[in-house]
Amino acid sequence: MKPYRDIAILATVQIACFSLLAHLEPNFFLIHLYESILYIAILVMLFYRIDRWAYMIGMLASVVWLGLAYETGILGRAVAQTANLVGLGALLTALVAVLMIVFCGRRWLKEYSGLGKTRRTFFVSLGIVAAYYGILLRFFWDMMPS
Repeated sequence: MKPYRDIAILATVQIACFSLLAHLEPNFFLIHLYESILYIAILVMLFYRIDRWAYMIGMLASVVWLGLAYETGILGRAVAQTANLVGLGALLTALVAVLMIVFCGRRWLKEYSGLGKTRRTFFVSLGIVAAYYGILLRFFWDMMPS
């Protein structure tokens, strides 16, 4: 078994969750499509064996997504509406994000901890994720009615 297969499966499930949410919420189609781009990039990095960056971006992107989902009330509404498919999809997406953090963190510690690359990889990945979600928030803000 390839060492990154679990991360690839989680990224694929996350893409499927965003696709499901895009189908169920047509008004937010572009946002859900944009959310999935980062996980497609993680799959591409894993394919080309750029594991170090895939693991760190996978952790950081999931943490930021969970933070944004909590702050905007998506998770609270999802818990209240578990009978609704949208709520169930949001909860599944949150569960996959938590699993992505755990699995990427475990892989990072096992393969790259102590090699002296942690600080640089963290800050560059944090910049990438911050720019990515900054663009998403700017786009979402422009879509909101005045």
